[in-house]
Amino acid sequence: MNETARIINQAKKEGRFALLETEAKSICAEYGIPVTKFNLAENGQEAAAQASQIGFPVVLKIVSPDIIHKSDAGGVLVNVKTPAEVEDGFRKILENVKKYKSDAKIVGVLVQEMAQQSTEVIVGAVKDPQFGQTVMFGLGGIFVELLKDVSFRVAPITAQDAKEMITQLKAYPLLNGYRNTPPADIDALASILCAVSRLIMDYPEIKELDLNPVMAYPKGAKTVDARIILE
Repeated sequence: MNETARIINQAKKEGRFALLETEAKSICAEYGIPVTKFNLAENGQEAAAQASQIGFPVVLKIVSPDIIHKSDAGGVLVNVKTPAEVEDGFRKILENVKKYKSDAKIVGVLVQEMAQQSTEVIVGAVKDPQFGQTVMFGLGGIFVELLKDVSFRVAPITAQDAKEMITQLKAYPLLNGYRNTPPADIDALASILCAVSRLIMDYPEIKELDLNPVMAYPKGAKTVDARIILE
């Protein structure tokens, strides 16, 4: 059994519909979707050792099936720069989460490479009652809610479909390099869209998928946050 099937079966067995971020990112990695380096830590010392291995600065995030909106729970710390700060941050995150939801089941803390800032895009998928599995692309971060500039295609999609999804955005000039914004690697983004299409066709029980933000660089791209919801 491959890693994706194992993760999905395990979640179903535990009666969970929302996959943990570590699980969602492992699935992405198996499908060739580039993700930030990450590790799961169960205590502060382990987190500090993993951060040193990944390279500073890092991001720390709570991993809990009971905490969907991590920031609201005080479960995210960015730009953590030293092993001592990591240990301190680990403690702080657990305190915040316990205050927010005292009975939350805590799996650990995700220690993640801090991706270099760039143009943010969103790659998503949703199971539509009428059309079945659909793939979505748009500008990420705050723009996705502000501009609602997104494109959809019914899966499976080809590389040509993926490129059309990207170029038909109103904000495409931004991805093509605009004023001080460097151009994004369109082939890398199209490749992520095609990988998402393959994933949702292979596993029709995936109801929603969100990769937001994906940092689009002049060469390559990197998924910072990943969310997968099962039926």
